[in-house]
Amino acid sequence: MPAVDKLLLEEALQDSPQTRSLLSVFEEDAGTLTDYTNQLLQAMQRVYGAQNEMCLATQQLSKQLLAYEKQNFALGKGDEEVISTLHCFSKVVDELNVLHTELAKQLADTMVLPIIQFREKDLTEVSTLKDLFGLASNEHDLSMAKYSRLPKKKENEKAKTEVVKEVAAARRKQHLSSLQYYCALNALQYRKRVAMMEPMIGFAHGQINFFKKGAEMFSQSMNNFLSSVANMVQSIQGELEAEAEKMRVSQQELLSVDESIYAPDFDVAAPQINRNLIQKAGYLNLRNKTGLVTTTWERLYFFTQGGNLMCQPRGAVAGGLIQDLDNCSVMAVDCEDRRYCFQITTPNGKSGIILQAESRKENEEWICAINNISRQIYLTDNPEAVAIKLNQTALQAVTPITSFGKKHESSCPSQNLRDSEMENDRIVPTAELRVPEADELIAPGTPIQFDIVLPATEFLEQNRGNRRINPFGETEDETFPEAEDSLLQQMFIVRFLGSMAVKTDTTTEVIYEAMRQVLAARAIHNIFRMTESHLMVTSQALRLIDPQTQVTRANFELTSVTQFAAHQENKRLVGFVVRTPESTGGEALSTYIFESNSEGEKICYAINLGKEIIEVQKDPEALAQLMLSIPLTNDGKYVLLNDQPDDSDGSPSENRGAESEA
Repeated sequence: MPAVDKLLLEEALQDSPQTRSLLSVFEEDAGTLTDYTNQLLQAMQRVYGAQNEMCLATQQLSKQLLAYEKQNFALGKGDEEVISTLHCFSKVVDELNVLHTELAKQLADTMVLPIIQFREKDLTEVSTLKDLFGLASNEHDLSMAKYSRLPKKKENEKAKTEVVKEVAAARRKQHLSSLQYYCALNALQYRKRVAMMEPMIGFAHGQINFFKKGAEMFSQSMNNFLSSVANMVQSIQGELEAEAEKMRVSQQELLSVDESIYAPDFDVAAPQINRNLIQKAGYLNLRNKTGLVTTTWERLYFFTQGGNLMCQPRGAVAGGLIQDLDNCSVMAVDCEDRRYCFQITTPNGKSGIILQAESRKENEEWICAINNISRQIYLTDNPEAVAIKLNQTALQAVTPITSFGKKHESSCPSQNLRDSEMENDRIVPTAELRVPEADELIAPGTPIQFDIVLPATEFLEQNRGNRRINPFGETEDETFPEAEDSLLQQMFIVRFLGSMAVKTDTTTEVIYEAMRQVLAARAIHNIFRMTESHLMVTSQALRLIDPQTQVTRANFELTSVTQFAAHQENKRLVGFVVRTPESTGGEALSTYIFESNSEGEKICYAINLGKEIIEVQKDPEALAQLMLSIPLTNDGKYVLLNDQPDDSDGSPSENRGAESEA
């Protein structure tokens, strides 16, 4: 170890300029050491802070690795290997966190603490002694100046003695402070060397212990694990490169097509139109009314889903219902001088939405697809074949026929129904002991007619002929002359639920099966609207009359009604089977289902009574006996049932429905 410079303690009392000059050198060295020590301490504290941050960072990293499994990735398929690997890495990071924590503690104790002690103890001591030495030197100088001013002629022995004592005390104090100050400066030359090396020894030992424990912790098993992870990463990278190459080739193929496909209407002259679509999707312009005469057009993405037209704006997670397409009609229209517009009309004839396609091909395919969907052929076993068979011209507006006389031309297929079976209340007994299967009663896929409102042309043909319609809705009884001379007139308030073709009329089971299918179809398609009518039961026919206009909506000869029955549990459900001739010479069977305000048994009893009147009309005596068997009320009206007149809701029309006039 080389020698160091020292201040001679023997020269402290003399306090010569040479000693003072040498002292200034030591003081300058101490000041430089203080500045350097502060900078070194900042650097070491930064290392210690970084190590502490490493502990916190590794702890947070471990938590984040475990949190990957809890993330709800929309495309998380195949992440099982990644999750398990991250769990292993999380354990490794936790072990590393323990090592980093130990290293941070060791750096604090062996590196930062020694340099702080050196600064606070040794350097602070030197600075304090320097101040004390300066004060003692100033006191000595003042006492010597006072001693030097003593007079020569008249000496005051007492004052002189005091001044001498003061000088001696000041000199002794200066001597003592200088000796302490010189010793501290001499010792600082050794202590600074220790203070510079001791923290680095602690730092080196901490790092060595950290790496040694890390080497012990990550043994051969860890190397094998890292090798397997590296192989997995290389495999994924290879798959990525192969997929990137495949996408590049696909991109080149897609970009190598004819530029005409980018034009919205490139094949306007002879577009290849698929008229057998049962589903369609694409962008359309939707017409929105913003005022009495102002409109806006919005470009949205439309698609069909089952029997519904859906719309999904950009950014939306799912589409919303725009229009129920069952039984609707669609036609090409001219709208605001725009091309390729078409309008969807609801089954009740109300104007629906107006849409615009971007090309002639899209326009006609949308019209054909909506036409096919409106017939509900998408519910059949082979909808494509049915679409080919029933397809019509795409530019025409095809509205499902709602009249009873042409019901079999409608295109509303029945639905797959619920499993619950209805118990039956049979009004007309049947000789069959075996309950027929549903397929034996109603053919699968038979259309269901939910609407009873007739078009205006059918009103003219069926109810008025060539006569003018009474604008005031008054009843013209001469249209049905049997209403005047009928022995039976029974009125019921009913709501039409649905009708469908059936295969047999030999059992009332066909009515119960039709009830089940109609109610299930309404539930599946959320069809809640029902047309209310007055059902007039006479001895000649069943008439459905509009309660507002008194226009007859439908008329069934009583002789054509072959079966009728009411539901056993739901007393208000009633139905009947009608046999009607066809143009081909055969006969068609149709079932009509209603919901009545009164009990269905009363309607069945009235129909049964009307059929009995028809049977005995040729025999006056039998007719008289039949009429005498019916009890009379006080006002001379026939009571059709043994119970009291119906008062289910207290309306006069229902009370009228429980009695009969002869």
